[in-house]
Amino acid sequence: MTTRLPARVQVREERGVFVVVACGDFDADERDLLLSAWDEADARNLPVTVLDLSGVTFGDSLFLDSLLLARRRHAANRRLVLAGPLHRLVVLLLSVTGTLPHFETAASLTDALRDHTPT
Repeated sequence: MTTRLPARVQVREERGVFVVVACGDFDADERDLLLSAWDEADARNLPVTVLDLSGVTFGDSLFLDSLLLARRRHAANRRLVLAGPLHRLVVLLLSVTGTLPHFETAASLTDALRDHTPT
């Protein structure tokens, strides 16, 4: 029997970037955590949102749907960057579904903030 890691989402603004840090296992029960983060990203309307997925250990199809929704909501005038390192199960989800190439990625939150801080 495997132990599920409780999902958590924290948001903050750092150097003009909206940062969303997600940790744990994400399935249908945790979808609202990410949807709330996207609502706050929309409200703040900063030019870049970095989603730190380095602590996410599992994501199901609704997790993927939440990521795709964020991508759509950012497409018009804001950038969305997924920061890793990504857990092998998250990479598998994004690779098998063919969605990984549709996301901008960074090796880490530090790299994302360094490379995407507005000037």
